[in-house]
Amino acid sequence: MNNCTKIRVAGLAEESVVDGPGIRFVVFAQGCLRGCPDCHNPQTHDLKGGNEIAIDEILAMIDSNPLLDGVTFSGGEPFLQANSLAKLAKYCHSRSLSVVVYTGYYYEEILAKPDNQGWQELLQQTDILIDGPFEREKKTTELAFCGSSNQRILNRSHLNFQ
Repeated sequence: MNNCTKIRVAGLAEESVVDGPGIRFVVFAQGCLRGCPDCHNPQTHDLKGGNEIAIDEILAMIDSNPLLDGVTFSGGEPFLQANSLAKLAKYCHSRSLSVVVYTGYYYEEILAKPDNQGWQELLQQTDILIDGPFEREKKTTELAFCGSSNQRILNRSHLNFQ
């Protein structure tokens, strides 16, 4: 998954109102190593599943919808393809679109990672980070954009970029 011009996706949602604020284009990254019980997207776990799509193709779809407020990276685990998604996020920002990233890692875990895989770059391109693994015993429908109460919504202003 080191090819930065393509992203392995489980799927795309051209318009969503449940994956972050406003109308969002959603990239469901393929591949996850966490295996959370009762995961909402278990079909995204296989690292070799889904299909590869060029970043340029995704951008053409995004550009074709003037109603979008932003782009969301969900999964699977977006940070497993951090280099490619950081590149896509930069393009989205150049189009004045916000970037939301869902991750099974906690923010503090991401900060502790060396940046040889682009984790810090993706974090720097993130406007809203929804962090933490889904925990079945903490499942909730009370929190917007979160599946379990251990997950947090961290806005860019609260993220400490180094």
